[in-house]
Amino acid sequence: MASEEPKAKKLKLSEDGEADTPTKKTPAKLSPNSLFGMGNPLLDICATVDKDLLDKYALKPNDQILAEDKHKALFEELVKKFKVEYHAGGATQNSIKIAQWMIQEPHKVGTYFGCIGKDKFGEILKKKAEEAHIDAHYYEQDEEPTGTCAACITGDNRSLVANLAAANCYKKDKHLDLEENWKWVEKANVYYIAGFFLTVSLESILKVAKHASDNNKLFCLNLSAAFICQVFKDNLMQVLPYVDVLFGNETEAAAFAKEQDFETKDLKEIAKKAQSLPKVNKKRKRIVVLTQGKEETVMALSDKIETFPVLPIDPKDIVDTNGAGDAFVGGFLSQLVQEKPPNQCVKAAHYAANVIIRQSGCTFPENPDFN
Repeated sequence: MASEEPKAKKLKLSEDGEADTPTKKTPAKLSPNSLFGMGNPLLDICATVDKDLLDKYALKPNDQILAEDKHKALFEELVKKFKVEYHAGGATQNSIKIAQWMIQEPHKVGTYFGCIGKDKFGEILKKKAEEAHIDAHYYEQDEEPTGTCAACITGDNRSLVANLAAANCYKKDKHLDLEENWKWVEKANVYYIAGFFLTVSLESILKVAKHASDNNKLFCLNLSAAFICQVFKDNLMQVLPYVDVLFGNETEAAAFAKEQDFETKDLKEIAKKAQSLPKVNKKRKRIVVLTQGKEETVMALSDKIETFPVLPIDPKDIVDTNGAGDAFVGGFLSQLVQEKPPNQCVKAAHYAANVIIRQSGCTFPENPDFN
């Protein structure tokens, strides 16, 4: 029998928000599979488009939606009329990749679960995951093709239209519950799931969230899109009591606040109110992190609200904001899994987002320059 893998160390955040590390000087030694993500693996089809295309398909310049029948032709039109680039995408997968890129060594700190088709796009996603040194364990099925996401870029805005297809077919009993897969969940000590997965498999999210809570590990969730806070509000509120770190941007925060009757549009107040919603694991207080593009990031941490200015960037250096939010989370997670304090997590988050918006798609240079 192979020697047992080292057990995942439990992360503790102390009252002041500092991570309790073995010593404050030496960060915890990272082992593979310490960070776990689960979500919708999609192949991004990215193109710079014109306003006419947005109008034709009734798309807002800066939005994320699920594809309806009226959007079917959009995917074909993008490929035919515009210069497209293909990138391995899906919000959670992007964030796990960025975290791994920030960490560099060891490889496969990040584990990822999601559903793909047995097709060419699925093979591309497997290859891209391998290249990014993440440990992807896909549930492969042949009823639906691998999911795609049209990223329609105008200036520094991006409108995302996701055709989930295979990603929508993730099954808890066919994948997550299997012993050979669940062992990867048990090895992790930080978990991250984007809100988009709430539309796919609530029961899978709850199983992972409860495991994290029961074992005093960190469970992180992203609001992801306004429609998640509205249409999938019931699912979201079933998961929220298990959430230790909640991410969102200003648009999502506003939608969340409205649905929760917070009666405020002030981002700091929203962060504070979201933080105080019921929580199962009382051993640590929830952290809420809200971004607002080039404006400062707001964080509710223990009993205070902190703000962090983003790194300045010349607008002409912005190539594509598509992966900014995913990169922010990836940067944050890269430090969280190393038990760094939250202010260091935000610093890394800002760095990662600043790098990614200079590239096309959620891609990155070979090595990060962050310390």
